Amino acid sequence: LCRSGNSPTMPVTRSALARCAARAASFADAPPASGANCSASAVIRGEMTLGMLLAVQFIVGQLNAPLSQLINFIRTAQDAKISLERLGEIQEMEEEGNAADRAGVYLPPSGGDLRIEGLSFRYNPLAEWALREIDLVIPQGKVTAIVGTSGSGKTTLVKLLLGFYRAEEGSIHLGSTPLHQAPTRWWREQCGAVMQDGYLFSETIARNIAESEDQIDREKLLQAVEIANVRPFIESLPLGFNTLVGEKGSPISQGQRQRLLIARAVYKDPAFLFFDEATNALDARNEKIIQEHLEKFFQGRTVVVVAHRLSTVRHADQIVVLEQGRLIEKGTHEELTAKKGAYYELVRNQLELGA
Repeated sequence: LCRSGNSPTMPVTRSALARCAARAASFADAPPASGANCSASAVIRGEMTLGMLLAVQFIVGQLNAPLSQLINFIRTAQDAKISLERLGEIQEMEEEGNAADRAGVYLPPSGGDLRIEGLSFRYNPLAEWALREIDLVIPQGKVTAIVGTSGSGKTTLVKLLLGFYRAEEGSIHLGSTPLHQAPTRWWREQCGAVMQDGYLFSETIARNIAESEDQIDREKLLQAVEIANVRPFIESLPLGFNTLVGEKGSPISQGQRQRLLIARAVYKDPAFLFFDEATNALDARNEKIIQEHLEKFFQGRTVVVVAHRLSTVRHADQIVVLEQGRLIEKGTHEELTAKKGAYYELVRNQLELGA
């Protein structure tokens, strides 16, 4: 038993324990050094016995672990609740597709020009227009380049063409068929895309390139890595095509990741290709080699290329200039340069052409 006061033989009463707890609380709130000094002073003055002090400290210490566990449990329960709510949102989300997908109606594998008529789009009703009144024809079997300053709507237009979003105004037609009426699954099968935020799965290099097929075609795989100029890098690895890469592409560089994404698009052998800054992380030598390989691969395919480096798009059949969400110029490199408009200014800034 703990004894208090100047009478060590006096039994401990409830009031004595209350005073003891109050003193211990005041000591606990104080800094360690001052708390120890106060405790020692109280023991010296006879206000608290050494046994009482040790008993209270023991009780407080025993409470620390359960309280910490309770706090951790509450935090974990909150995290679990948020995770379950998010999983529920995903489970209840409507599966991507349209009426044609659900009906099992598939268009024949023939395309046509991509026609954009009066297209306007914004990401939400309160936002500014990302694209405004775009009228454009993307010829079948030709290369169309989209250029412009940052934030002009180039990537947004590509995502609309891929069917990631629906236009708020206007329409996109594939031949005579409105694109939103075409089966989403069929349209994605016809398209190969290399986006700025391209994704590599936690899989082997071979599976990342051939992700569009269950069985890997060795001949197509080798052709794809040759066009993307990534074969020497892969063959230099100890496991070659069986090398595992992380979900963010580690431990490979950004340029190597872009070349793998280009190889993935080439392997798919699509009728429509969309490249959004597909070579912006490559050095000039690799970019030149890949561009030469892609020029042959592009033949007979409908290609849309978004680029800031105008040297990569100068040979395109059609160049489109966007500014603040509007189409302001359209033509070939020679035509637009001769006009000395917005495209000419972009080229002059990059290539330092004479005024």
